[in-house]
Amino acid sequence: MPQSVLLCGYYGEHNLGDDALLQALLGELPESLTPVVTAFDEVEVQQRHGVETVQRRDLKAVLARLRSCQALVLGGGSLLQDSTSFNSLLYYGALLTAARLQGKPVVLWAQGLGPLKRRRSRALVRLLLRMTTAVSWRDPESATLARGLGCDAEHAGDAVWLLPPQQWLGRGGPIVVCWRPTPLLQGTDWSPYLEALDQLASQADREVLWLPFHREQDGSLLEQLRSEGLMPEGLSRRSRQLSAGHPREAMAVFRSSGLVLAMRLHALILAALSGAPVSALSYDPKVKACADQLRCDALDVASSRSASECLQQWSRSLDQPPASSVIASIRSTLELHRRILKSALCR
Repeated sequence: MPQSVLLCGYYGEHNLGDDALLQALLGELPESLTPVVTAFDEVEVQQRHGVETVQRRDLKAVLARLRSCQALVLGGGSLLQDSTSFNSLLYYGALLTAARLQGKPVVLWAQGLGPLKRRRSRALVRLLLRMTTAVSWRDPESATLARGLGCDAEHAGDAVWLLPPQQWLGRGGPIVVCWRPTPLLQGTDWSPYLEALDQLASQADREVLWLPFHREQDGSLLEQLRSEGLMPEGLSRRSRQLSAGHPREAMAVFRSSGLVLAMRLHALILAALSGAPVSALSYDPKVKACADQLRCDALDVASSRSASECLQQWSRSLDQPPASSVIASIRSTLELHRRILKSALCR
């Protein structure tokens, strides 16, 4: 009888970044194991990945399905954190505890850790980390935080870097915008970025393609900016919105683009894997850290700036993809994630 493993993450939530994490994890899973994936939109995940699912928002159902699995893998992302809520930590705590009580391996795979804003959160995570069989972190900050909580494990790059790179075909191509709403940008805070984008698209004579990475959170941003009267007329005329249902569809857009302006971490990574020129708009330290790895420009939205500063930076990046050697160097660290997964599950 084939053995199954429960893959737990923020899957099926209409976020291309989490879909890419799942794709990477499924690609690394030993062929002898049958994946069972926690998912919100179960039908979508079943159709796209051909896997069995369980409703991730139904803890009782997930715990019941865990009983028939041979291992638990928390795959990619930052699941042990309390910025969403303390209840989120309790959810994953219940899963880890149940798996260990059943004598099953628990793997934290390519995980981010934190933020942990509450003292009780740190105390709980300290206990949960002791229950793990194998751990790999996605960044040095997570590894350092874990070390302070008594878990000394190595780190490598984000798991999405495991997806195969593609050849860039986009010289002279459109500008692709992967922006998201954020409390750091309200109303006219967007104006310098929109004015710079308008000038860049006009000067280079490029179409502007808006590609939401999170269907619900990002999908209305373009129309919101238009309705608030923030979009320059020329930029509005050049702009149209696309939709991508799978990471490979997003990569197809990226590899034909002259520049990708990315706010979300996995938009930045997938664009770089597509060979495309990239420039980050950082709302979170993890985005800036990734841009530094790529040696690409990044603007911090927490700092005020002028349209001319944005334009200068984006003009410098247009049609100038990151060096393939830089991407190869990042990907060379990922053997750690492969080794951790196989050592924990192939016993």
